[in-house]
Amino acid sequence: MVAQLLTDRYGRQSYMIQGVRSSRGKGSKMAHFQPMFALDFEGLTSSKSELHRMREIHNGILLRSTPYDVRKSTIALFMAEVLYRLIGESEENPELFEFVWGSVEALDMLEEGVANFHLWFLANISRFLGFSPGNEYQAGCWFDMREGLFTQIMPLHDEVCPPEAAHLLARLLACRVESLGEIALNRSQRVEMLTLLVSYYSIHLDSIRRVESIRILQEVF
Repeated sequence: MVAQLLTDRYGRQSYMIQGVRSSRGKGSKMAHFQPMFALDFEGLTSSKSELHRMREIHNGILLRSTPYDVRKSTIALFMAEVLYRLIGESEENPELFEFVWGSVEALDMLEEGVANFHLWFLANISRFLGFSPGNEYQAGCWFDMREGLFTQIMPLHDEVCPPEAAHLLARLLACRVESLGEIALNRSQRVEMLTLLVSYYSIHLDSIRRVESIRILQEVF
């Protein structure tokens, strides 16, 4: 099996996993390779191939709820697909890695506000992709998605978040993940905000339009 991993030292890399379905030794490795499972492993990199190898695989975070909660596992699938679409193979990005690793742990531990987590994740990962909002939010602002700026004046084009959505974006960016339960949203508001965030990303990175798990999120939440 070939697995795409976001690593702490080398950014996104491709690894060849051998003996995935073998039950000999310590058991099948397949259980480790689920969307957004965090691993500790010893990697064998090759300068002659884009495919690397790994050994001595262990759980990096012992997930206690995500694999068994349909809401969290759906969000994990979305997170994995977003990372796959938006992050190419690259050199190390420790800030991005720490954010993603921390997000996996936070989602697993979260008890309230799970339904808002995918919005928080998508809003905040923009900080590490180079197009986080470029100025501070002020009450009543619009958000110009084309320019990536909050503005008191309504832009003269359609790529814009209205004041209510702009306020929610600012709250998601400022919110601590453990406080997501304090943001009260109904299903239609979540769907609308997800649609706006995807539109914002697509202005800068068209590949997000191919994230198929967005449709599943809209059905679950």
